[in-house]
Amino acid sequence: MSKWMMGLALMCLTQTLLAQDVLKVDSLQEVVVTGTGTQHLLKDAPVQTEVITGQMLKNFSGSSVADILSGLTASFAFNEGDMGSQMQMNGLGNNYILILIDGKRIHGDNGGENDLGLIDPHNIEKIEIVKGASSALYGSDAIAGVVNIITKKHSTEGFLLENTTRGGSYGELRQHNGIALNFGRLSSYTNFQLQHSDGWQNTSREDPHQTEFVITDSRNKTVNRYTNWQVAEHLTYSINKDIELYADGSIYRKRIYRPSGTHPGVDVKTYDLRYNNASASVGGKWKLRETDAITLDVDWNRHAYYYDFTAITLTDGFHNGQPTSYFPYYPGQSQLQSDQQRTMAHLKGIFTLPYENRLSTGIEWRYDWLKAPNRVKGGKATDNTEALYVQDEYTPLDWLNITTGLRLNRNEQFGWRLTPKVSTMIKLGDLRLRATWSQGFKTPTPKELHYRYVRDMNGTYLFLGNTNLKPQASNYFSLGFEYNHGGFSATATGYYNQVDDMIALVTIPNSEAPIDLYTQYLPLKTRQYKNLESAKTYGADVSLRYRFNPEWTAGISYSYLDTDAKLYDSEKDILQNVVIDGMAHHKGSCYVTWNHTMKNDNTWGAGVYGRASTKRYYQLNGNGKGYQLWRLTGNYSFSSRRGKQSPLAFNLEAGVDNIFNYVDKTDHGLHLGTTTPGITVYAAFTIRFNHGKKLFNNFKSNSLNQNDNEDN
Repeated sequence: MSKWMMGLALMCLTQTLLAQDVLKVDSLQEVVVTGTGTQHLLKDAPVQTEVITGQMLKNFSGSSVADILSGLTASFAFNEGDMGSQMQMNGLGNNYILILIDGKRIHGDNGGENDLGLIDPHNIEKIEIVKGASSALYGSDAIAGVVNIITKKHSTEGFLLENTTRGGSYGELRQHNGIALNFGRLSSYTNFQLQHSDGWQNTSREDPHQTEFVITDSRNKTVNRYTNWQVAEHLTYSINKDIELYADGSIYRKRIYRPSGTHPGVDVKTYDLRYNNASASVGGKWKLRETDAITLDVDWNRHAYYYDFTAITLTDGFHNGQPTSYFPYYPGQSQLQSDQQRTMAHLKGIFTLPYENRLSTGIEWRYDWLKAPNRVKGGKATDNTEALYVQDEYTPLDWLNITTGLRLNRNEQFGWRLTPKVSTMIKLGDLRLRATWSQGFKTPTPKELHYRYVRDMNGTYLFLGNTNLKPQASNYFSLGFEYNHGGFSATATGYYNQVDDMIALVTIPNSEAPIDLYTQYLPLKTRQYKNLESAKTYGADVSLRYRFNPEWTAGISYSYLDTDAKLYDSEKDILQNVVIDGMAHHKGSCYVTWNHTMKNDNTWGAGVYGRASTKRYYQLNGNGKGYQLWRLTGNYSFSSRRGKQSPLAFNLEAGVDNIFNYVDKTDHGLHLGTTTPGITVYAAFTIRFNHGKKLFNNFKSNSLNQNDNEDN
């Protein structure tokens, strides 16, 4: 694997040196907001920000956000599972990565496994990635970093209809439909998306207890069949040129179909999984001047998780978190597992001050409510947090920026906490030097505190919350440089992230389990959320990008990671080393793309992409194997008539993923390096009709004339 990565780097560097022409890297002119919450050109952003541009998204043609992030940047790793997208960035998992959509938090399982299927990949304008603790600005969940999904804006379009249909191997279906309307000051965009896969099975072997007893005819799939869909609405109303109001709403449904097994008590699945999500938000922006504004956002989100029974099933014997006699459920019946709701309000202001200062300040309120009759003692749990933050961007010289921030957080259970941040950027011609120190802070979630349940998967496991958990805090340090000249861009960043009292699921002696649960279930293993004594992640991220000419672009990224975590063993009275699940020492990705515009304004595009990872480490159930995957893509865009103003436009996409047919056939129940089934193909067709503002301007003019005539 190391030889492959070295060869890959040499190949891309050789192509760079052989290039005869250089152009400015377009992405440097991208305006980014995530690092400081204020607008900056990418090359001048005070906080190091990585951007996946719209052109990169088009060339790559990813089927999901997980597919896009893992394929276009080396810092991410995923294990797609029934519970959601098990993401990891620079050694830390979902719990520590804040996912934003247009600057607002995505809501999913507050135990950490967000379902990225909530995000329609066809409606993404770009993705901004900020690594490292960002709690001073964004609060909890931002210890590892922030991923901000910027969606496409349609408020300036008069009448838009768009449809994308994508099909591929193993029953893959992706459907996107959008309609945008603009009636003067009022604009609307309605979005529908559907995703489906028949799933696949890489192996029929299953080792439920990691013993000599091995099942060879398991019906469990590597990836289960699933269907999810979402309808979303976005309304905006401009009171005048400086004040705009908005309202959003969405409904999301997902069902995961799980096959029944042939060995009772081992791999039999007697229920499917269903998710019901909903969201609603309102807010507005008052623009005070070009760079100053006041914004208000209020949003509500719900994530509900059900068992839909497919066979007669005795439940796990809990009611309001207490063991009870078994209760039967029959096919067609459902049982609520958890209903997680969150309400947030955020008031923010950005103000330009004298002496080259720009101030950002705001207040937040957050209320989390969890209902889980079969998994939480008492059936319900709540959490309430308020915060006040302030940030100053000081630019005393053209070549120097110093950004400082401070957040005061109050949690009803864990009290007050201050989290500071300081970052510096120095400009030296085409070179940017950046240094950051920031603290992170994260209180235990209601699930980590109160959950208790039994799961039969690769054996019987008893999972326990822990009301004695302490909040987590981190200190993050980074030092990096960015160099841009002509068409060449290079970045390198070293980081060190120490997380105190990190919360992780660890295996504990069965004797430490509550006696009522242990005697009833006699689990093979008992796992509980615990505070680790210490946890450190450190490493380096490097990326190179070169645009040879208007048509050819190549890039490569590499991420090195190491971790060190310790847990106090009460039985042996010693500190023992434990693994941070999912850690891999080396990951890399690369691409070469070609884009050509013809005389009739039609465009061709193609790309070659590679990604690789060394072995991933886990505490239980084996390690994930290293892998490398390669991908070919192509696209062709054309319109109904010559010229960019044509109202009717089309786009064709096709590609082959995993062209060398790598398949990880590790037994079910053990960790995989990748879940890919081998070679897969896809094709997509997009049709887009955009009449612009003319139709509705005419409508408004005709209406005004009609009103004038009536008045006369």
